[in-house]
Amino acid sequence: MIDRFKALVVNKEDDFTVKVKDLTLEDLPEGDVLIKVSYSSINYKDSLATIPNGNIVSTYPFVPGIDLAGIVVSSNDLRFHEGDEVIATSYEIGVSHFGGYSEYARIPANWIVPLPKGLTIKEAMIIGTAGFTAAFSVLRLEENSVSPEKGKILVTGATGGVGSFAVSILSTLGYQVEASTGKESEQEFLKSLGATTIVSREEVFDGKIRALGKQKWAAAVDSVGGEPLASLLSQIQYGGSVAVSGLTAGTKLPTNVFPFILRGINLLGIDSVYCPMETRMKVWDRLATDFKPKNIEKFIQQEVTLQQLPDVLPILLKGQAKGRTLVKL
Repeated sequence: MIDRFKALVVNKEDDFTVKVKDLTLEDLPEGDVLIKVSYSSINYKDSLATIPNGNIVSTYPFVPGIDLAGIVVSSNDLRFHEGDEVIATSYEIGVSHFGGYSEYARIPANWIVPLPKGLTIKEAMIIGTAGFTAAFSVLRLEENSVSPEKGKILVTGATGGVGSFAVSILSTLGYQVEASTGKESEQEFLKSLGATTIVSREEVFDGKIRALGKQKWAAAVDSVGGEPLASLLSQIQYGGSVAVSGLTAGTKLPTNVFPFILRGINLLGIDSVYCPMETRMKVWDRLATDFKPKNIEKFIQQEVTLQQLPDVLPILLKGQAKGRTLVKL
């Protein structure tokens, strides 16, 4: 029997606290499947969940962590059995339902993906929501007739979780990838992932948004949003597409209709949170096969424990992160 186990608990009583505490199974929310968590990871949303004004968590005490992978301990759903290796990301995990920063998690069966052949539990969490979002972006570009022979693909925010995986996946598939970053020190890292060339943020957005610009890229994977997205839309080739999943540069999109009605481009919204399970399974299958980075371990910036999380989580909010931080349970 499981008596007590460790979890990172965020609480908001007299003071806001982020501490590792002992929990029991009775503390976990309802769900069909009890999972012994092997790994989780750190995402931007996880860092927001551990600050007072992050606007992620609404009820306290709470266990963050939007990603987890581990082994089924028990299940009330016939699709899962004791000993199964599984992945659980997105939906309400780590937002309104206790997440992966815990040695045990209880999750609804409809939120769980069987670990596909070709991936280990650790590799699944190196990928996590960030890698899944990148893969989903590439899948949507493929569905809109983007292919390597069409021309160069731009990846913005290229050193982040989504961006770095997008660079690697696209390179693995044979695309010419231009990686945009404001971090000159990370150019070698991006080239090691397969970036053909590195472009500065200013080459994407020089401070002026034009109705139509020079057609530079066949498509783009954008995790930045805001004015840089508006600028790159005007520079996409005729019939091209942009898959957008982020908003680090802001939520406003000051663009116009000309790229859409004169060049027939597509703006593809990428939502990894409520992505239908059929599509989710397809993306994970691709991540275990032709989308899988050749040297997936290179994405690990660091591997930390629960006890280290309170010190590590703020790093993402300072824009200092590169690659992926794994949490080993």
